[in-house]
Amino acid sequence: MQDTDRTGYLPDLDRLSTLAATILLAYALSRFVDLPTRQFAVQLPGIYLDVRFEAQSVVALLVAALTAAGADWLVRDHPAWKKYGGMEHWLLPALTAWAIGLPLSQAPIGAAWWIGFALGGALLILVLIAEYIVIDPDDARQAPAAAGLTVVSFALFLVLATSLRFAGLRLFLLLPALSLAGMLVSLRALHLRLRGRWAYLPALVVTFVTLQLAAALHYWPLPPVSYGLALLGPAYALTSLAGNLAEQEPLPQALLEPIVVLILVWGAALWLL
Repeated sequence: MQDTDRTGYLPDLDRLSTLAATILLAYALSRFVDLPTRQFAVQLPGIYLDVRFEAQSVVALLVAALTAAGADWLVRDHPAWKKYGGMEHWLLPALTAWAIGLPLSQAPIGAAWWIGFALGGALLILVLIAEYIVIDPDDARQAPAAAGLTVVSFALFLVLATSLRFAGLRLFLLLPALSLAGMLVSLRALHLRLRGRWAYLPALVVTFVTLQLAAALHYWPLPPVSYGLALLGPAYALTSLAGNLAEQEPLPQALLEPIVVLILVWGAALWLL
């Protein structure tokens, strides 16, 4: 790690490579371990719940937890950690690992799987580096790193929503997964934009609206990508609007970007039908 320039701090290479290698090894090995699917059925008053636990999905969640712990171990090495650090720096790495793991667990082993595996590993490393950089608000690279993390967070939300739709989960399993992802994405994006201020209420509103739309569209015959885009549009638009209002922009100006983005994203969702 560089110590000569305050704006030049980077994560320790040994820690970063160890963490990335451990996560990717877990994904690679999980495809060669055949574990039985567990199925649980419960009859409740007025509803029959049939839940299946597949090993690959469980591995994705376990690796996300491992990534969160590893990211915390990585960023605590930053010289400014004691002053500016917090739990927010492992939220997006955990979401990244989860978003990488879901499509990898569903895709067949082949050239496309290995390309996705390599690209996912590269993305995870970039996210970990960016999270390390944004710890220090005086770092000259903090603004572009924060912008990059915001873009990546919404891209990951799209990947997760698309993957969950492709997996064909029932609504009572889909909504908790989407609520967790939506809350993390909106909360982290607002935290980055507002420079350390937590915006819990706006993030909850974004999550609530997104879940209402997810439930309404669940039984429509939408392809996975269109479904993901239909949820991404309002999630991004409402998060952007909340950030604009928090920065006290005039209402017409605050509404302009969210509306334009919403129209473009929903237009893409309709075009892909």
